[in-house]
Amino acid sequence: MGRPKALLQVKGRTFVRCILDTLRAGGIDGIAVVLRPHHSEAAAEAAAEVAAGGGRVVVNPRADEGQLSSLIAGLDAVDVPGVDAVLVTLVDVPLVQPSTVRALVQRAGASSASVLRAVYRGAHGHPVIFTRGVFAALRAADPAIGAKAVLRQVQVEDVEVDDPFVVRAVDTPDEYARLIEHRGANERSE
Repeated sequence: MGRPKALLQVKGRTFVRCILDTLRAGGIDGIAVVLRPHHSEAAAEAAAEVAAGGGRVVVNPRADEGQLSSLIAGLDAVDVPGVDAVLVTLVDVPLVQPSTVRALVQRAGASSASVLRAVYRGAHGHPVIFTRGVFAALRAADPAIGAKAVLRQVQVEDVEVDDPFVVRAVDTPDEYARLIEHRGANERSE
């Protein structure tokens, strides 16, 4: 994108603020926002937002090793006795609905699966819940392959949700423009 995705704006809020608001409204506490080093503006924005909700910012010094390194940095920050699972989402899916978060958490309470992931019309996306039973496997996974190797080895439950934003990642300027255009159309019709 040429700039930190966390600071991109949609509906008058940064992506990181949208996600934090969604997680809080979905009932998540103990939030950790994992950032790359040297993103001081993103860190300042995230720190202000997270501090208001009792969470924390975690800087991943190994961010260049891929997405798994950020997942592990976040996991290490929140893995304390009493934590049975973590819900993970990405900064580039900023418009996931609180109802999606609640549906995943509710289902996780009744499921025997090691991993639960949000699915929209058969396509899986984020958020994803990893239960404590896979924490060690995630930490031991090959960074070049990422969490996908772990998902192939454990029971994964797909939780169908009525939320197209679980699969709408913003990775390019064109995708960002489409997201803004879509949100603008939705806001005008509400």
